[in-house]
Amino acid sequence: MRELLLFLPIVLFLFLLLLTSIWLENRKTTEKSLEDFYLSDRNLEGFVLAMSMIATYGSVSSFVSGPGVAWQLGLGWVVFAAPQIIAGFLVFGVIGKKFAIVGHRIGAVTVIDLIRARFADPWLARLLALTLLVAFVTMMTGQLIGGARLFAAAAGLPYEAGLVLFGLVTVFYTTLGGYRAVVITDTICALLMVGGMFLLGWEIVNLGGGNLKTLLLSLPEIDASLTTPNAGGALPWGLLLSAWLLVGFGTVALPHSSMRCLTYRRSDELHRAMLIGTVVCGLLMIGMTFLGVLARGVLDLPVELIGETTDSVIPYLIANHMSPFWAGLTLVGPLAATLSTVSSLMLNASSALVQDLLRKEGLVPDRPQLLFRLSWGATLAMGLVALLFALRPADIVVWINLIAFGGLETAFLFPLVASLFWRRATGRGALVAVVGGLAAYLWASFANFHPFGAHVVTVGIAVSCVLFVVGSLLTPPESEERLALFFRPTPTKR
Repeated sequence: MRELLLFLPIVLFLFLLLLTSIWLENRKTTEKSLEDFYLSDRNLEGFVLAMSMIATYGSVSSFVSGPGVAWQLGLGWVVFAAPQIIAGFLVFGVIGKKFAIVGHRIGAVTVIDLIRARFADPWLARLLALTLLVAFVTMMTGQLIGGARLFAAAAGLPYEAGLVLFGLVTVFYTTLGGYRAVVITDTICALLMVGGMFLLGWEIVNLGGGNLKTLLLSLPEIDASLTTPNAGGALPWGLLLSAWLLVGFGTVALPHSSMRCLTYRRSDELHRAMLIGTVVCGLLMIGMTFLGVLARGVLDLPVELIGETTDSVIPYLIANHMSPFWAGLTLVGPLAATLSTVSSLMLNASSALVQDLLRKEGLVPDRPQLLFRLSWGATLAMGLVALLFALRPADIVVWINLIAFGGLETAFLFPLVASLFWRRATGRGALVAVVGGLAAYLWASFANFHPFGAHVVTVGIAVSCVLFVVGSLLTPPESEERLALFFRPTPTKR
């Protein structure tokens, strides 16, 4: 009976996603095309745009791994997570409008389309597309691992069963419906994520005696470092400051977030998305991490008794301290976060392969129906590859995500942002920056080099910045024809 009550909300949720995807596919009246599959004809409303970005950005690490680390380190991890509140503002408020104007002007389908139009060097686009593919498959694998662990621990099922169940559902609805299905289901997922957070918070406070103040006051009695901003020295100040780059300012360069700037309907929808995205993203990212800290007040056990890693804390809490039905409803939140992130990553990885590596390189005929079928097949393949990799899970999901995050930010930050705002940027400068920045980032990661305790992303981005500026100033500027696409004034209505 317990299993039935727990599974009921989850099965209904998965069925809703599949039904939504099938319904949207049957409602299509336009000819299927690459732009429709990846951008939904650039016609999204502000609320849907914001919630889709939030659902993609808020991954399983936000619901499971991040709160698990916060359970161990305390409020210091909330300080680390706080910069995420600016993600929505940066994406929609800083680059959103110009990104969309230029994207519409050149008919861009992907972020790399924009970079290819700005810089003449073809190797830059190829390298970025390959980097994107590797990073996104890695991130998809991490998301599937986290979701499967959560599902298995809370539902008492084998890891592989949970992985196959929700993994195949994600692959199916993403492949069937394309971007339109993804953004609508992402909106549903984002709302369920908020609901799951409040259900979990209610349960934690009740377990702590029903008084939030009492629960907070119990933390220093357990461990005084739990209430210090740097976790008693476990989180160096350099790391906390570099978080503003890793999960704050650097997020503007993440392709799966920035590409949403190509899909809004009107500028007022973009402004609405910026407001909603900033508020809800901050609520979710900081709220879930804070719940991880509170969980320590009701679950003060050695991590070995809870699971293999701190990733097991939230699933253990749900499985052992919540009634079956409410546990199932709460599980929908983090599962929604997993599915929404994986679906967006699948589409972006697929578009990098079909649009950026096959179509733009002239390796396949430029025929709409053929490209649509290739997009469909590539999306399916990307999801299945990630599922296969997830069958042999890594340790802690949050570190997998942060490594991939850092690599993408190092590669895309300057080519993307500078392409929009710096006329003197050149393709050769960008290529040198990407190669040198990624090399420095990977070396720092494997050598465990943390200057002043900062995250290794600071090494990659610092090297990339220097190489980009010097390389651009030492090489001939791009042609006026290319620059005109990005810097000519936009006509104003009278």
